[in-house]
This record gives sequence, structure tokens and C-alpha cells, in this order.
Amino acid sequence: MRKMWYNIGYIFRKELKAVFGDSAVLTFFIALTLVYPVVYTYIYSNETVFDVPVAVVDRANGYESREFIRAWDASSGVAVVAKCRDMEEARQLLYEKKIYGILEIPADFDRDLVQGRQAHVSLYCDMGALLNYKALLQAASSVAIGMGKAIQVEGLPYASAKQQELTASPVRMEEVKIFNPQSGYATFIIPAILILVIQQSLLLGVGTLAGTARERNRFGRVTPSNGHYADPVAVVVGKALAYLPVYILMSVWIFVVVPGIFNLTRIGDKWELFLFLTPFLLACVFLAMALSFLCRQRETPFLIFVFTSVPLMFMSGISWPSSAIPDYWVFFSKLFPSTYGIEGYVKINSLGASFGDVRGEFLSLWILVAVYFVLACFLYYCEGRRIRKTFSGL
Repeated sequence: MRKMWYNIGYIFRKELKAVFGDSAVLTFFIALTLVYPVVYTYIYSNETVFDVPVAVVDRANGYESREFIRAWDASSGVAVVAKCRDMEEARQLLYEKKIYGILEIPADFDRDLVQGRQAHVSLYCDMGALLNYKALLQAASSVAIGMGKAIQVEGLPYASAKQQELTASPVRMEEVKIFNPQSGYATFIIPAILILVIQQSLLLGVGTLAGTARERNRFGRVTPSNGHYADPVAVVVGKALAYLPVYILMSVWIFVVVPGIFNLTRIGDKWELFLFLTPFLLACVFLAMALSFLCRQRETPFLIFVFTSVPLMFMSGISWPSSAIPDYWVFFSKLFPSTYGIEGYVKINSLGASFGDVRGEFLSLWILVAVYFVLACFLYYCEGRRIRKTFSGL
């Protein structure tokens, strides 16, 4: 036992030296985890858009159509910057990115309203920016509903104010936006990005260390021909102890400091959050160590792991419902700590769930910890058979 702990300490010191002696690894472990959360959160920090430039093609050119345009332009998210003669002129402005939406009012708009028929308008939006589309559509819908209520009230000239109100709005709906009051993009997507930054940076950094070790070893092995590396458990534990302190500090930055800087939603208990993140960090470390055996050169992690960030984001169910994802992809996503990490982190941090509410994700992460720890030990066992034969007498 004493020898094992001595080997763990030796491997810990060697791995820590390798981490801080490699600029590429430091970039993944420290620079990436420091900068990426800030950059992503800053990009999405303006969660509500204002005065989206649009053009109007008013073929009716009547009183009602002008009222519709004025009310739409008065909305906080809309700014009518051009009134075009035809759709071709408006499309040209859209192609030049001078506007992001076109409102077309047909020639029979006023006549249909006067004659009691349903009128129509057409809204064309540049779907390259969903926030712009959301602002324009919500504003147009609100104006249409308001105009419809006004027309209903005008049809009851002798009714009391109360009767007019009941006719225009028989059911009063009160909208309460919980957990994301501003309906912003950052509030729901940034938590998933923060979790993925931890996992992906570990995969890249540990993979780079493994690729470097193989390049420098004349036998192409991850571990050197050294008796301290004969015990696979000592290797896995020693390496993990070198990575964990760095990521504990980075976790404080990512999950406490960055959300505080940008005033993101934080309604969960921070101690319960860090208790939940403990198996997540361990699972990510052991996963990175196991997958590092795929890395034959320093550049290999870029080819294997970088592209997986977007698929893992979608498969986690945060940006696309899991019920709409094929079962085999859902099963595949469960092999990664990020899936359970995102689910649990969002529940605790953004929804205010108690620790008991994330018991399933917590236990699943511990299962992944055990699975990837055993897998990493097995891979290092296979790697170190020749070392054990050489140093069996030590």
C-alpha cells in the first residue's frame, strides 16, 4: 500500500509538471475555460432585441392599413425604416441586410375589415437571426389582436364598457414567465455551454498529453518505461489528482464568477450544486483518460473531439426535446457525463430544484465514474504489461 501511494505521488508530480510545461495543454485547461464562458455569455448577453429594421409594402394605403403600420412601428422591437412600392424593392433591401423583415399588406385589407371579413397580412422574416424573427412576429401578433378587439368594441356602440370588455376579451390571460422572465437565449443555452466547456476542454487537454507522450516514447506508448507506472490504479489516480485541482478552480470561475458577472439565473443552492458537480468532474476526468488512448499524435484530439460539441449539445435535450430525438441517439448521449451534467445543472441552478430532485442524474454520474475509472485502469493495464514484466522484481 505504501508503495502504491508513493507511485501515486510520483505520477501526480510528473503529470502536473507535464500539464504546466505544455502551452497547448494550458490553453485547453486554463485559457479555454477562462475565456470561452465569458465570450459565449457576452455574445448572448443581450437577450432582447430592440428596433429591428424592417420595410413595409402597403398595397392598401388606407386608414386601417396605416394604423396597423403605426402600431407595429410603435412596438419596441420594430423600426420601420423603409416603405417600398413593391416586393422586389423590399427584397433587395433584405438581400443587402439593410432590413430583417418585410410586412406586406394586400390591397383589399381595408375593404375586408369594413365589410366584416377576415383580413390578412404577410410577414417575411430573415430566419438567420431567430431573436429578430421572434420580435417581429410577436409585435405583429399583438397589433393584430389589438386591432381585432377594437373592431369588436366598435360593433357594440350601445353596450356598456363592461360588456364591451367582456366581448373583446372574454377570457383574461395573465402570462407569468418563470425561470426565464425575459425569454432570453442566454438564460437557457449558456448553462449547457458551461457544462460542455468542462468536458470538452478535458478531452482536448488530456488527449494532447497522451498524444505527446506517444510521440516521445520510442515504443509509441502513453506511459514511460518506468516501474512507477506498472500499477494501472496508481497511474489513473495519480493523473486524476493532477487534473482535478485545476478544474476545481476553473469550476468556481465557470459556475460562480461568470454567472455573477452577467447576472444569469442562479436560484439553486450553491453547495448542492458543487456536490452534484463532484461526480461530473470525476466522470469527465476518467472519460478523458480512457478516450486519450485514441490519440496517437498531439493533433489527434482536434480531429476527434472538437466536432462533438454541437451534437452533444443537441442530444442533451436542452435545445431540442429528447422526445424528438431517435432512441439510439438518446442512448448514445447517456454515455457522456455532459448529458446528465446539463440536466442536473439546469434543474438546480435555473429551476431551483432540490438535491433530491436530481438524484437520478447524480447516481447516473457516479455510475459513469465507476465505468470510466475501470475502463481507464484496464487500458493502462494493457499498456503496462511489458513494464510489469520488466520491473516484476522491484
